[in-house]
Amino acid sequence: MNTDQNRAETCNIASALVSQAQRQGANTAIYYPLGKHGNRLRYASASYSMLNELSDDYARGLIEYGIGRGVRTALMLTPGLDFFAMFFALFKAGAVPVLIDPGIGIKPLKTCLAEARPEAFVGVTKAQVARKVLGWVPGVKLVTSGPKLAWGGLNTKQLRQLGQRSSGPVLADTRPDEMAALLFTSGSTGIPKGVVYRHRHFIAQVEMLQSTFHIQAGEVDLPTFPPFALFDPAMGMTTVVPFMDPTRPAKADPALLVQTIRKFGVTNIFGSPALLNVLGRYTESENINLASVRRVISAGAAMPVATVRRLQKTLPADAEVYTPYGATECLPVASVSGTELNDEVEQRTAAGEGTCIGKPVAPNRIRIIPVTDNALESFADTVELPVGITGEIVVNGPTSTDSYWQREEQTRLAKINDSEGQTWHRMGDAGYFDTQGNLWYCGRKSQRVVNEQGTMFADQVEAIFNVHPEVARTALVGIGDADLQTPVLCVELLKNPGKHRRERIRIDLLQLGANNLATTGISKILFHKAFPVDIRHNAKIGREKLAVWAAEKLA
Repeated sequence: MNTDQNRAETCNIASALVSQAQRQGANTAIYYPLGKHGNRLRYASASYSMLNELSDDYARGLIEYGIGRGVRTALMLTPGLDFFAMFFALFKAGAVPVLIDPGIGIKPLKTCLAEARPEAFVGVTKAQVARKVLGWVPGVKLVTSGPKLAWGGLNTKQLRQLGQRSSGPVLADTRPDEMAALLFTSGSTGIPKGVVYRHRHFIAQVEMLQSTFHIQAGEVDLPTFPPFALFDPAMGMTTVVPFMDPTRPAKADPALLVQTIRKFGVTNIFGSPALLNVLGRYTESENINLASVRRVISAGAAMPVATVRRLQKTLPADAEVYTPYGATECLPVASVSGTELNDEVEQRTAAGEGTCIGKPVAPNRIRIIPVTDNALESFADTVELPVGITGEIVVNGPTSTDSYWQREEQTRLAKINDSEGQTWHRMGDAGYFDTQGNLWYCGRKSQRVVNEQGTMFADQVEAIFNVHPEVARTALVGIGDADLQTPVLCVELLKNPGKHRRERIRIDLLQLGANNLATTGISKILFHKAFPVDIRHNAKIGREKLAVWAAEKLA
C-alpha cells in the first residue's frame, strides 16, 4: 500500500484539535473555574495553542512512560484544563481512555474497572486515594493530577517534563475501526456496560452535531455534562466549564449558571432536563433574559414541553431549544426543536400518544420492529412494522457502535445485522413513526407493563396523568408475574398536601385514567416523596426501584 493510501486510512479524533489550533491559535479554547469569592466566580483560561501544546507534551510523556497505542487508561479527572489536555493527549498517543461515571457508586465502579482491565490510571489525588484504599486495578501505571502521595507513578508536572525532552507534534496514525475509547453506560436501566467507541464514531459525531445544530466555530458553550464538553475543541467552540457538581445536575445553582452565561456571552447550553428545569424556573421567576444564547440542547431523558416553553421565554426570539434523542451506544439518532413542539404535538402527548422526538438525523436509518426480549441475529428473524405501529427502535448510522467490551451476551441482545452485513443498534426503546415521518418515543422496553389487557409503555401512560396541576411527575410500574402484571401509578407531587387533599388528587387521577382507553386498567395509585433518578442526568426515573417499593407497599 502506498503512503497516500495509508494516510487516507488514518483517523484520529485528536486531529480536530490540531486543526482548530492552527485556525484559532490565540483564541480561547477553555475557561475553567478556580473557585468562588463571595458570590463571584474566578476563572482561568487557555488558548487553542496552549491546549494543543499541553496535550502534545502530555502525549509525548505518556508514550515515553509506556502509555501508548492501545493501552487502556482509566481517566478520572475533574472538568478543567487537565481533563481536556489529557483526553486529547491519550488520543494523540493512540491510547484508549476508559470513562466511567464516578457517580454510579463504589461497587459498580469497581466492577466496571475490573471489566475494563485498564493498564494505566490517570486521576486526581482523590481518585488515586480511592483506587489505593479500595484496591482498584493494582499494578498499573499511574499519573496523578494534584499531590502525589506514596503510591508512586508520575504527577502531571513530571509527565509534562518527560514529554518536553523531545519536541514537535504527535498524532498516532490510528485507523477508523481502531478502538478509540471505552465509554461506560450509567446502568440506569440495566447493568453498566463498556461501549466500544472507534475513531470513526467520534469523527462522525462531531460532523453530525455540527450539521444538525448549525454549530459554528467561535461559539461559546456551557456544557453541564463533562463528556459532551470534549466535543467543543473539535468543533472550534470555546468551552466554559460551569462551577457545579457534574454528578448532581439537578442541584446546580441557577444564579451561578446565569452569572457564567452573561460573563462569557455563552451561545450554546448543553444540559439534562433536570438541570434545564432548574435554570428555566429560575429565569422565569426572576424575569431574566439570556440574550447571548442561540440554542439549548438537552439530552439524557425526554424533556417536558413545559420546560421547553419556559426556556424559550428567556431566550431571544430566533434561539432554539433542541431535544435530541440517542444513547451512549448511538448519538445523535433523531432531534426535534421547541418550535416543532406545537400545541397539536403537546395535545397528542397529553392524550397518551408518546413523546415526539423528531425526524432521524441524517444519514441515520431507523426501523421499528416488534418488541421482544430475545436476541435477533438478523432482520430475517423479525419484520419491519408499518407507520403508526409501536415497536422497538433500531438504528444504523455512522455513530452506531457495534459491541460492548467483554460482554458478548449483551452485545448479542443489543445488535442486529442486515443483509448487507451492516450492524444496527437496538435502542431498547419503544416507539413508532407517524405519517409525517416523525419518530415518537413511548418508553423503555424493559419498563413496559404487560398483562391480559395488552402492553402499557411508561411515557405514554404517564403523560396522561402529568397534566394534573398538582403533580410533579408520575411513574408507571408493574408488579407481579411477567405477562400478568398489575399496573401501579406512582405519583410525586409538587408539594406535600394534607391527607384529605391527597385523597382528592387520587380521585382526580383515577378519573383521568378512566377517561382514556389506554389507562382504564389502572386502579392502584401510590404517592412517593421523591422518585429515584439516574446518577448521570438526574432525569431518568428509576422505575425498577419504584416497582420494588410499590410491591412492598401493596403486599
